[in-house]
Amino acid sequence: MYVCNCNGIRERDVRALAQTGKRHVADVFRCHGCTAKCGRCISDMQMVLKNEIKSSQLAAE
Repeated sequence: MYVCNCNGIRERDVRALAQTGKRHVADVFRCHGCTAKCGRCISDMQMVLKNEIKSSQLAAE
């Protein structure tokens, strides 16, 4: 599923970046060499990052 239609960033891409230590939406855009265009993706991307970080922490316990 696409999280950012403007830049073609998929949810799985955001999850993968979270697993490598990226914690902020700006990190996701930076890694993809782009910036937010319309901004509608930001809240969804934050939620994906937060959930993936939380899952990683639970798995580590």
